[in-house]
Amino acid sequence: MADYINVTSLNRLARQVLAQCDPLNDLIVCGEISGFTRHYKSGHLYFTLKDENASIKTVMFRSQAQLLNFAPQNGMLVLVYGRATIYERDGAFQLYADYMKPFGAGAAQMAFDALYKKLDAEGLFAPERKRPLPAVPRCIGVVTSKTGAAWQDVQNVIARRWPMVRLLLAPVNVQGIEAEQSITEGIRRLDRDPRPDLILITRGGGSKEDLWVFNSERIARAAAACRKPVVSAVGHEIDTSILDYVADLRAPTPSAAAELCVPDQAELRQKIFILQQNIQKNIQNRCSLCYNRFNQLAAVEILQRQHQQMARREQELARMQEAVCRAAQQRVQDAERSLQHAASVADSLSPYAVLARGYTLVEKGGVPCAVETLRPGEAVTLRGARATADCRIEAVHIPENQTGE
Repeated sequence: MADYINVTSLNRLARQVLAQCDPLNDLIVCGEISGFTRHYKSGHLYFTLKDENASIKTVMFRSQAQLLNFAPQNGMLVLVYGRATIYERDGAFQLYADYMKPFGAGAAQMAFDALYKKLDAEGLFAPERKRPLPAVPRCIGVVTSKTGAAWQDVQNVIARRWPMVRLLLAPVNVQGIEAEQSITEGIRRLDRDPRPDLILITRGGGSKEDLWVFNSERIARAAAACRKPVVSAVGHEIDTSILDYVADLRAPTPSAAAELCVPDQAELRQKIFILQQNIQKNIQNRCSLCYNRFNQLAAVEILQRQHQQMARREQELARMQEAVCRAAQQRVQDAERSLQHAASVADSLSPYAVLARGYTLVEKGGVPCAVETLRPGEAVTLRGARATADCRIEAVHIPENQTGE
């Protein structure tokens, strides 16, 4: 009787045999996704890959699933890179996927549309997120292959248009399995570097499969998270990627991107020349205006000096007039005081003042006369302060002591 083995040993032996079969360890399998499941805890992907006649269980572990640049869906035709083996516990023949990408135009467009809707819903394509490029950058970070034509195109255009700028290359793989991780790390490395003022992500033309890596969600999110403006220039003008929608500016080609990133020194020199001419003309016009204004101000200044002289003379005349008025007023006051004094003296000597005290004045023929000149029988008038009396002289008596002379 032949020796027997248990089931575990059988499955292990089958797995070892399959592991030694090189064709089964480096497979690219094309099939349609069915029964797709993402484990909510582990993050592993479980699905069936099938065609018209057969199917195979497929597993993609979380570490590889995180590198996918599209969202797998049931019914999507894909290419799966991996190895075929036996799961010992169940004895199940299955495929372990290391990498996967959409296959065919329909599957690729389905994956593109799904990712576009997802990122658009998160606002990564919003116009208000777009940042302007610096007018005159001092350093430009470039994420591309160091051996590709895109890098040469960028260098040539920059050297012609604005050779003063410094180019800082982050060399990456732009196609293949490692391209997604390489480009993502290149973007983040340049974003951490303080030298670049903006980041240019570019590669030359190629097939849709060659350019598919730039539809990666990881690359899109790395570009969206950049603190510096990002310019995307992938393929030709007709090629559009998810990165183009996320970038602050999309250029149709690497050469066009280089032109958009820097000014043209020839155009700038021409602008400076025109500006110098305009400044010179402006200065000449201002000098002419200032000269004319100076002449006007000179005439105005002469008039102002004349007005000032007239004002000073007017003030001097006013002071003299005031002095004359004060002197005249003083003389009038002095004359009034002298007149009052003379009137007082005249009033004290007036006979009418004597009459007012009760005395009378003898008048003969209307003329005051002395009593000793009168003769008996003459008619005289006695004049008092308030009345007169007509009288006739009867006798004149002269004291004896006043008769001899």
